[in-house]
Amino acid sequence: MSDPRRSVRGVLETVEVAARPGYAVSVVRCADDHPGWSPPEVASGHRMVLVRRGRFRRRARGRVEDADSTVAYLASPGEEESFAHPAGGDVCTSVTFGERRWRQLAGDGSVSPTVYVDGRLDLAHRRAVASVADPDYALAEELLVLVGAAITQAAPSPTPASGGRVDDRALVSRAREAIAAEDPGGLFPLADLLGVSPYRLSRAFPRELGVSLTRYRNRVRVGRALDRLEAGERGLAALAADLGFADQAHLTRTVREHAGTTPAALRELLAGERRQSPRQP
Repeated sequence: MSDPRRSVRGVLETVEVAARPGYAVSVVRCADDHPGWSPPEVASGHRMVLVRRGRFRRRARGRVEDADSTVAYLASPGEEESFAHPAGGDVCTSVTFGERRWRQLAGDGSVSPTVYVDGRLDLAHRRAVASVADPDYALAEELLVLVGAAITQAAPSPTPASGGRVDDRALVSRAREAIAAEDPGGLFPLADLLGVSPYRLSRAFPRELGVSLTRYRNRVRVGRALDRLEAGERGLAALAADLGFADQAHLTRTVREHAGTTPAALRELLAGERRQSPRQP
């Protein structure tokens, strides 16, 4: 594995699965097989790389580390890296943050270049990979859990990601108002709008309401979908697009999760109830 920006035909394949201002996620597949070190590469951003399959070696900061499913690594801008693949290829998840977003999580201190991937971090990695259909909220929230946990482990002192509990009732109230008025377009833009770190905003909802920000926002969207269906909405694809879902299938999954049945079934149910309602004089 090497810098996700570099692509060598037949050796390195990079697929960017999500990209938003301040962060990006890529799947990197390396088919290389060489025990020697690659030419030095200079890291251009704050990057966390987790191995899904295989293993490789990384040399940076005068240290050599073996990366596999139990050990991830953190790269900083300007670091010179070299890689070796004595055991064949690998498949990795690469998460890149811009400088400002990274500082909102890690603060201004240094972090260890290696992170032990325990069972909880492994699960957070898998949950993030499974959330790419909703990059603005679900994926953003899972990335904050994943990278926040890694930073907390790698930093020698407390960071914004490891901060203690505060009273966030007012913050949650403001966030709810913003979502109700007009969805700002994602967890990170919402945090910017409210003037808080995305990590604090993400943690505030479970503390105050018992549900994640993503689930709360989806609850609001499901309510809007039910309003439209009750009013006679027929086009589910258009409804999904209007409400910001990735597609009709995403709308269907979310409505079923929250309401127990599909939008199509709810449309017929609500239409039947509308027909049976007494006419107003």
